[in-house]
Amino acid sequence: MHYLDIELDGIDKNGEKKKFRLSELKGNNLIVYFYPQDDTPVCTKEAQEFQEAINKIQKFAQIIGVSNNNINDHLDFQKKYELNFILLSDSNNELKKAFEGYDIHLQNLHRATFILDKEGQIIKYWNKVDVDEHITDILKFFRDKE
Repeated sequence: MHYLDIELDGIDKNGEKKKFRLSELKGNNLIVYFYPQDDTPVCTKEAQEFQEAINKIQKFAQIIGVSNNNINDHLDFQKKYELNFILLSDSNNELKKAFEGYDIHLQNLHRATFILDKEGQIIKYWNKVDVDEHITDILKFFRDKE
């Protein structure tokens, strides 16, 4: 579970810059979604989908978006689209590589989502994300677990 201890720069849901480790967020289910680039059409749509469903999702898990954009890009992206969740800057792809190690099929990871349980264990992942159906799939996963 090396991915839990990697420290990354990020911004919290209020736009405050800080350092994050996933291990510090244990105790909550986490949705860690990797996306290629801030403020591009598909990535923006994905972020907006998460934001629109945030009240439903937060009943089950905390949302964390990860790309290799820098913090200032993340701040602009968060403000422009009024995103109320954590965005992490994985500029060296360190976190991405740690998650890729979870499954050989993720070596060419561009857009993927992982669900971590309250202990930080990966309990579900999608390595082929259909942005149009993704939130529905995530909510179905959590509802089926109830």
